[in-house]
Amino acid sequence: MTTFSEQLAKRRSIRDFEEREVPLSLVREIIDEACLAPSARNDQPWHFIIINNRDVIRRLSDESKRNILDEIDKDPASSLARYEGALRNEEFNVFWNAPCLVYIAGPGDVTSLQVDCALAAAWFMFSAASRGLGTCWIGLGSHIRDPETKTLIGLPEHFRIVAPIVLGYPRTIPKAPPRKPPSILAVIG
Repeated sequence: MTTFSEQLAKRRSIRDFEEREVPLSLVREIIDEACLAPSARNDQPWHFIIINNRDVIRRLSDESKRNILDEIDKDPASSLARYEGALRNEEFNVFWNAPCLVYIAGPGDVTSLQVDCALAAAWFMFSAASRGLGTCWIGLGSHIRDPETKTLIGLPEHFRIVAPIVLGYPRTIPKAPPRKPPSILAVIG
């Protein structure tokens, strides 16, 4: 069994998955542990959508791609423009053909939603890694706007997707990218 420090050092963003499915019972265990994350005022505003259907995941990828490309067309200086080449490739799946996608979302009027869901996402990713699963937070996958698609995945109209996370059994695990040393601005003693 690895220590938490070892897990912190070894967790990677995975973008290459085996074909095998992730059992729903295992996804639920991971979500249960994600809900142990701290949140502002202990509100726990996170909600989860589990998608184990590759056709639906592909549809969500295609919609995100269309919506991002529309944003780029309207604002060529958008920070998303760096992804334009990949997004225009019909074969590119923003979810890297993962067998499972979990959206962490919540009510858009919660002021701490971004931070609270990010903490739940971190707990989710570490829980998955401890079980030999790989994850990757896919920011490009949150651009879902079509009301019919939102209904399909059970996303309430007033909810906002914070963390789209792919989940699966890693085919390969990349090497650790270089890390900058901590930037400590001050120590006040």
